[in-house]
Amino acid sequence: MQQISLVIMGAAGRMGSTLIRLAKTDPAFRLAALMERPELTGQLLQAEGCLTGSDLDQILPQVKGAVIIDFTSPEGSLATAAAAVRHGNTQVIGTTGFTPTQKAELEALAAQTPIFWAPNMSVGVNVLLKILPLAARLLGDQYDMELLEIHHNKKKDAPSGTALRLAETMAEARGWDLPGVACYHREGITGERPQKQLGMQTLRGGDVTGIHTAYFFGPGERIEITHQAHSRDNFAQGALQAAKWLSVQKAGQLWGMQDMLP
Repeated sequence: MQQISLVIMGAAGRMGSTLIRLAKTDPAFRLAALMERPELTGQLLQAEGCLTGSDLDQILPQVKGAVIIDFTSPEGSLATAAAAVRHGNTQVIGTTGFTPTQKAELEALAAQTPIFWAPNMSVGVNVLLKILPLAARLLGDQYDMELLEIHHNKKKDAPSGTALRLAETMAEARGWDLPGVACYHREGITGERPQKQLGMQTLRGGDVTGIHTAYFFGPGERIEITHQAHSRDNFAQGALQAAKWLSVQKAGQLWGMQDMLP
């Protein structure tokens, strides 16, 4: 079996180090290059026995056909996608926080080289993306919908990309446009809760990997559906699974977890 070559972005970070550890245990992969800021591409990264660097235009010509895995920032992931197009590489992106304009840029780049993007690489979360719209439709307008998400104190975007995607599917199931019904903050005399509203609350603290809970509040009962991520291994394994899947796909659209899952 031919190994899949990997380029790991942000290799010294939490997700980067998790990806490296898991990829080294899977014979399907070969670590081809580790990318980091210049001050971090030192002994730690060189110890992995592969190329290291901070300039993709220097590294990618040496690792033709490698799949890039990127959990960095929207700006960084877009720059990496442009480099992937220039050099004919493919890219798996787990970055969150893209604006609509940035996502449109990503979709345009995906027309030129295979790109896979998911705000959450967890198989369980992506099953929720199928379950929650069904619940929203079956329960109907008598059930108020709310979302609560909790993450570690280092997370930079709020609400999480996962929470936003879950909320989008719930709103769409009711025929709503999320920006028009989302409520991110309540304080003071707010008045009665409108029926056509989807509350999204954010908590940050400690080292919580990720918890997302969807609530359906109905007459005389409450339904809660929760996903808890116990470690980053869950997301890294999803990204590695996506790298295998993407290695045989073609350009033309921005691929995602719903395309890969049965």
